[in-house]
Amino acid sequence: MTETEKLKDTLFDNKKNGWDGLSLEDKQNVLKFSDEFIYFLNTCKTEREATEFIVDVLKKNDFTDLREKLVLAPGDKVYYVNRDKSVYAAIIGSKSIESGLNIIGSHIDSPRLDLKPNPLYEDTDMAYLKTHYYGGIKKYQWTTIPLSIHGVIVKANGERIKVNVGEDDEDPIFTITDLLPHLAVEQSDKKLRDAIPGENLNLLVGSIPFGDEKDSNRVKLNVLKILNEKYGITERDFVSSELELVPAFKAKSLGFDKSMVAGYGQDDRVCAYTSLRAFIEVHNPERTAVCIFADKEEIGSMGNTGMESHVFDTFISELLNKTNTNRPNLLDKVFCNSRMLSADVDAAFDPIYASASEKNNAAYFGRGIGLNKYTGARGKSGASDANAEYVAFIRNILEANNISYQVSELGRIDLGGGGTIAYILADKGIDVIDCGIPILSMHSPYEVSSKFDIYEGYRTYYAFLK
Repeated sequence: MTETEKLKDTLFDNKKNGWDGLSLEDKQNVLKFSDEFIYFLNTCKTEREATEFIVDVLKKNDFTDLREKLVLAPGDKVYYVNRDKSVYAAIIGSKSIESGLNIIGSHIDSPRLDLKPNPLYEDTDMAYLKTHYYGGIKKYQWTTIPLSIHGVIVKANGERIKVNVGEDDEDPIFTITDLLPHLAVEQSDKKLRDAIPGENLNLLVGSIPFGDEKDSNRVKLNVLKILNEKYGITERDFVSSELELVPAFKAKSLGFDKSMVAGYGQDDRVCAYTSLRAFIEVHNPERTAVCIFADKEEIGSMGNTGMESHVFDTFISELLNKTNTNRPNLLDKVFCNSRMLSADVDAAFDPIYASASEKNNAAYFGRGIGLNKYTGARGKSGASDANAEYVAFIRNILEANNISYQVSELGRIDLGGGGTIAYILADKGIDVIDCGIPILSMHSPYEVSSKFDIYEGYRTYYAFLK
């Protein structure tokens, strides 16, 4: 190397493609890990399904429901399920909880379509279910694709019925139709966000009539007859249901080299899965390790299963109670002494849409985990801006463990923005920074991630927790 090249190598922050430095064994570990992640994606398409999967994994790794433990000691592993839609878990450390927690927080809800409370109707001999979109979506992306229905129906007597239609090869699928291009001149002249009105996202579910021709709503009646025979429900039972429409296609490896994962729900289940895998491999930590798998992030973290609720505070208070260390105002002190990685996905640089990013501050495929010092919009509005000392602390962990990482922003300054659960935990006094896996086509029915970045996410979360 010339003197100039040596100086550049020393002083420049040159981020390299992570695949270049992998041994054959490391590459096999990356690919195997992502195969297991793909199974998770295909198994868990809703927050309820993810909760069930996470709890099953925790139980198999000797975690106990917190409500079953009267006393907690160092090394104990516990979890708490919040209304079947979010999970908090902890491994009690050898140090007092008062000294602070190491927390990783992800969310397990994803953008989708929900059924309205009174969804079923008939029009021109076709039966439809009306929907209300959940989270930030491009509405046109949800037409003309195969959709499945997942969720629960709860009858007035409390009986709960699980629904999952459209995933098995024998199942029917459903779809939302769109206008043919031959007749779409007026539609094509509209702005992209207005071309498909929200009220037009109606799911086509049937076309065979039941009964005599003189009767009305015969197709709707036939659909209800089928549902009654299969689930024992009537139309009124829709009002106490949570039924979600998600893409019916499978997550799979992407590319001739199989270097990427394509699948629905990677925002944010890619961070949920990698943090879960890291969490169960931590044993006897010094600081109590905590994992959050939250609901409702995509709609502002509101509600009693979102991070804006006080259920997480109650979980930590119970840890203090059952380690016999609680006292007035201790919870606030614990939070002020705690550290957190807000494990939410980052926007990956897409060369096809390069103008949406500022290249010096974008996250790139194959260069590792993405750190966002702040998110928010425009002038950092709504952001949790991590302080320099904490960024340096996280850098030290990553560099000491030879983990590939990059520090980025969510696109150009005035173009838009976004948020995570980071600000909610920062409001409690916790040091927090967003730390997640870069994603292409975020919030679409088929998101894309790099298998190398997925594995670096898992390594990051493990190094932080231990």
